[in-house]
Amino acid sequence: MSKKINVAIVGLGFGAEFIPIYQRHPHTAMYAICQRTESKLKQIGDAFGVEKRYADLDELLKDPNVDVVHINSPIHLHASQSLAALRAGKHVACTVPMATTVEECMQIVEAQRESGKKYMMMETVVYSREFLFVKELYEKGELGKVQFLKASHQQDMDGWPDYWPGLPPMHYATHCVGPVAGLLKLEAEYVSCFGSGRIREELIQHYNSPFAIESAHIKFKDSDLAAYVYRSLFDTARQYRESFEVYGSKKSFEWPLIEGEDPVIHTAKKDEHEIPAKVKVPDYAHLLPEPIQLFTTKGVYDIEENQHLSFLQGSGHGGSHPHMVHEFIMSIVEDREPFPNAAQSANWTSVGILAHESAMKGGEIIQIPDFTAI
Repeated sequence: MSKKINVAIVGLGFGAEFIPIYQRHPHTAMYAICQRTESKLKQIGDAFGVEKRYADLDELLKDPNVDVVHINSPIHLHASQSLAALRAGKHVACTVPMATTVEECMQIVEAQRESGKKYMMMETVVYSREFLFVKELYEKGELGKVQFLKASHQQDMDGWPDYWPGLPPMHYATHCVGPVAGLLKLEAEYVSCFGSGRIREELIQHYNSPFAIESAHIKFKDSDLAAYVYRSLFDTARQYRESFEVYGSKKSFEWPLIEGEDPVIHTAKKDEHEIPAKVKVPDYAHLLPEPIQLFTTKGVYDIEENQHLSFLQGSGHGGSHPHMVHEFIMSIVEDREPFPNAAQSANWTSVGILAHESAMKGGEIIQIPDFTAI
């Protein structure tokens, strides 16, 4: 591909992590940045040498030189900004979640289809080294028949700003829905969820959501598989954990209970004491173009004062950032669907939204819309 793809990043908190990746990717030019706060815009622009700067998204979208918009803004802006960018004829990558309502998810899928542009929700977990390790085991046949999948995302969100206090646990569930659906590329058909415990009254009032923990069962379409996912954000004692586990007929993979320990592989038909064995998960930088391989272990946040809280608590997001960028850009270069595409992103996001609705209704089974039919 002769002409490089011009990328514009919207939101420069977490979004700044991606600037050097796009600057070094062989198919991209880090063309522009967008941030409402002028001082932040100047600071980041000067630090990374990005000359084209916008304080207004509408003005950025009028720029015919922008090919790609990568959105890293607050959650409540994801849908409106994604829609605006798609309707302006731009390819869109958006940090999680896709949207905050099922209706918004439908609108984005429709806009993507109508525009013919690429849309990818940048879900870190399905490009983490742990997920890539399990995916490799599955593709080599080492897991045997997959029998069950399980994931969790537990985090203490006290002290986080703006819209975070009291957020219903499942409203931001893609970190645990993504891997259980993504390993076998399954589509969630329906969900049932229970709430448990109670958070502080001053937190409840923000969203009228009382639960400390929400736990959901997901049934997959045209499959004999189900998955179990659970989340907590407030008033629950737990070290940060984004876990993913898969149980197969030959081997199973279990996430460590404590951050920094090794995961465990269980192998069937061995002597009982030999069934479990700790395993070192390798890095998968070799799957990437050489100029961006270093970003699986290093990034903007190597400098302590620049470290973003989500990156710190997420242990670097499993080295996923350059993998996500590469997948999205190559979907444009090769003119194919990215993973996850718009329909898959909508399915994963809607599972969480509707799981919370189920919890508020005492565990009622709720169907997930068929976004592939839009």
